[in-house]
Amino acid sequence: MSLQLYNYMTRKKELFVPVHEGFVGLYVCGPTVYGHPHIGHAKAYVTFDVLHRYLEYLGYRVRYVQNITDVGHLTDDADEGEDKIGLQARRERIEPMEVVEYYTRSYFEDMDRLNVLRPDISPRASGHVPEQISMAETLISRGIAYEGNGSVYFSVADWASYGKLSGRRIEDLEEGARVEASLDKRDPRDFAVWRAATPDHTMQWDSPWGPGYPGWHAECTVMARKYLGLPFDIHGGGLENIFPHNEGEVAQCEAAYDAEFARYWVLNNMITVNGTKMGKSLGNFTTIKDALKRHDPMTVRFFVLSGHYRSSTDFADAALEAASRGYERLIGAVSLVRQRMGSQGTTDQVGEDAFLSVIDQHKARFLAAMDDDLNTPQALAALFDLNRAVNTLLNSGEAIGGETLAAIDTAYRTLGGEILGLIPDELPQETGVGLDSALMSILVDLRAEARKKRDWATSDTIRDRLAEIGVALEDRPEGTTWRLDK
Repeated sequence: MSLQLYNYMTRKKELFVPVHEGFVGLYVCGPTVYGHPHIGHAKAYVTFDVLHRYLEYLGYRVRYVQNITDVGHLTDDADEGEDKIGLQARRERIEPMEVVEYYTRSYFEDMDRLNVLRPDISPRASGHVPEQISMAETLISRGIAYEGNGSVYFSVADWASYGKLSGRRIEDLEEGARVEASLDKRDPRDFAVWRAATPDHTMQWDSPWGPGYPGWHAECTVMARKYLGLPFDIHGGGLENIFPHNEGEVAQCEAAYDAEFARYWVLNNMITVNGTKMGKSLGNFTTIKDALKRHDPMTVRFFVLSGHYRSSTDFADAALEAASRGYERLIGAVSLVRQRMGSQGTTDQVGEDAFLSVIDQHKARFLAAMDDDLNTPQALAALFDLNRAVNTLLNSGEAIGGETLAAIDTAYRTLGGEILGLIPDELPQETGVGLDSALMSILVDLRAEARKKRDWATSDTIRDRLAEIGVALEDRPEGTTWRLDK
């Protein structure tokens, strides 16, 4: 099976075939930097990090472009109001670019902690204003945009294919359905390519139409074209922005440059809180920094990957706690394998080729899940099935040779590390209660001593408390063994 991705342009899964053999151009809408990123950003950028990683695993050379929105757009696409960067600058009594720099650093700090690989290019909207002005001029010259009192508007009625990405028909876009119509517009459905700035607007540039700033949708169109060419392979972003943002990008590009924009539209669904969209504007968001005060970064990453990227994910501490237990079981087995590797020779035992085939079977299931539109929940299920088989082998009492242990470790490093970004090359010294073999030996011995004294209460307490953190004890005639439970 080859990689298939759900393409929101066609509303179906499609075989991924790059525009240029061996090369993938990937563009993902980045953050607007006026506050600390929240857990919704974690879902989005962990998702596209895994796509980035998997494309590279498949052998493609990937150019990953993710913009930084550092221009004070009216990002709700309103015709009036105050931009969020400018508003934050006034609140903090600092310059807008101080706001931008501070929260850009905050964003990358959080992404680094979540083990999200840095994009190859992180262009800033403020550094590409000339290109956005040029695009507006081109649209005017082609009769698809017009100037109105210092602003430039895209004429939706003059572009018949407007709505093809979101599925919205032009005739259904009624006046007042989304925002109050500006008096400068010929049609309330039209959107701004360039906006006139009021004298007190904090961020503005000179243009042929007077002082102003780019419309929200303009930056992604020009930066994707500049760094990836047209058409490029994959445009990523949040499903909630398919209209009007992504729709505006497509219309501007095709109208200005007579070229297809992106071949595949891969959009992730949102994080919810009790079924309601999480967002700064709604006041129900949790920042990544706050989440990481209570949970390990890899627990958050594991939580994100436990759900499919096209499904909504409900955020709750209980779900994070469950993710923590699951991740500990996974990393515990990895730790045991590496400990055994450090104490074993390199000669394999007779009959262990059978386990190498077990590894291959689980790896094939994992890759089939990833090929099926990045089905990370099923990929994790395959990884945990491998985990159970590994724990059974480790606790069987049989001698395990170095070749088998190395093959298991390679599978963990490739599937859980290289592709999912969950398993580090170097594990921390302490991996949690129940995961250290020396500590487990002490607990097993203490329980054996209690059983010898017929102190069943203590014996059962040790067994039950270990079970709570996913460690199962098995009493056998030759003694007690332990394993990380499913």
